[in-house]
Amino acid sequence: MPQRFLVPLLVVLLLALPPAAMAEVTAFAGARILPVTDSEITDGVLLVEDGRIRALGSRDEVRIPRGARVVELESDQVIMPGMVDTHSHVGEIAGADRSSPMQPGVRVVDSLNVRSSGFKRALAGGITTVNIMPGSGHLISGQTIYVKPREANTIDGLLIYNDDGSIAGGLKMANGTNSIGDTPFPGTRARSAALVRQQFIRAQEYRDRLAKADDNGGPDRDLDLETLVEVLEGTRIVHFHSHRHDDLMTAIRLRDEFGFRMVLHHTSEAWRVADEIAAAEAPVSLILIDSPGGKLEALYLEAQSAPALEDAGVDVAFHSDDWITDSRYFLRMAAMGIRAGMSRQAALEAMTIAGARMMDLEHRVGSLEPGKDADFLILSGDPFSVYTRVQQTWVEGVKRFDLEDEDDRLVAEGGFGALSDDDSAGHGHHGEQQ
Repeated sequence: MPQRFLVPLLVVLLLALPPAAMAEVTAFAGARILPVTDSEITDGVLLVEDGRIRALGSRDEVRIPRGARVVELESDQVIMPGMVDTHSHVGEIAGADRSSPMQPGVRVVDSLNVRSSGFKRALAGGITTVNIMPGSGHLISGQTIYVKPREANTIDGLLIYNDDGSIAGGLKMANGTNSIGDTPFPGTRARSAALVRQQFIRAQEYRDRLAKADDNGGPDRDLDLETLVEVLEGTRIVHFHSHRHDDLMTAIRLRDEFGFRMVLHHTSEAWRVADEIAAAEAPVSLILIDSPGGKLEALYLEAQSAPALEDAGVDVAFHSDDWITDSRYFLRMAAMGIRAGMSRQAALEAMTIAGARMMDLEHRVGSLEPGKDADFLILSGDPFSVYTRVQQTWVEGVKRFDLEDEDDRLVAEGGFGALSDDDSAGHGHHGEQQ
């Protein structure tokens, strides 16, 4: 066939395709848009296609394609990125046991209940990306996983994968009171640090033996040491539970000794050593709660840590530590940071793009930008007002929470049966893809 006929024929064939065969474009129009990494947009348009953001801007800037589905919103409604929770325990997970204080080979992915009601709460709170962590009763309690609350029948449908096909996640480490105990656990803070050092020295030696391995073979496989080699090589980041100012400095000291990447979590006394954390260039995943205390090492938890870290130049995210903060009330934490003196922009970033950076996911989530995953919220008003409600939560272009839905409203507001686990697949009834 002559080449001049190919293009017209292709056009005819495309036009002949049924609508379902072509990706539908949905335009969310009229609301304020908070991209986070760019300026606020009034009377905005957000175009979503095939699970990704196609374009965004004002009505004057963005042309809505012919045939697109248009969702008209009110001018006082707000569209913002889906929130990133850098530290949560939803999914009924469990990590290491009491046989030893360090078990890096343990994987949280092997213990998660995909039908747990915790995912409903996350969606009701506007959380679309979660770092699910084992507990802090061990110096090293296992591998974390990064997930999205998609509709899924098994855990595989929730997981975020790295480019090489491996499961995305970090390593949970801890120091301070939680990880101190009777033998074989360390009885003191100093012994805790010594045990961690010894384990990382073993990992360095294991890494060196692997590098020298030849056709005659190398060292026997060791799941714990394999995981720590990933940490040493920088492909797995450490999420380090630490509260007191002296424990924070110990965590930084260990990081410097072995050269691993690290996010400091909780940091109750960060306000005491904000400049030192900034000098160490250590990002912080911070928690703020209404009633500080609960244990001695959190006695001096202060909301002033948020502005102190911002002023010092530290990259700050917030986390729920669910159930410590119920995922449904995650936005309130940023509002408390603002009340303590944090800037509005830093608070927005702390709920979104900062957390994405700490999970190596900033290329996919954390802001509204063309090409990124279509994870976003529709709010009834300003995100930091106590009167604002999460009205809808969208994950990769699929509506996963709708306050107008009777079952979803029950989860958001509470009541009999609100937090029961789902018998059906996908821990949700929404599947409306846009």
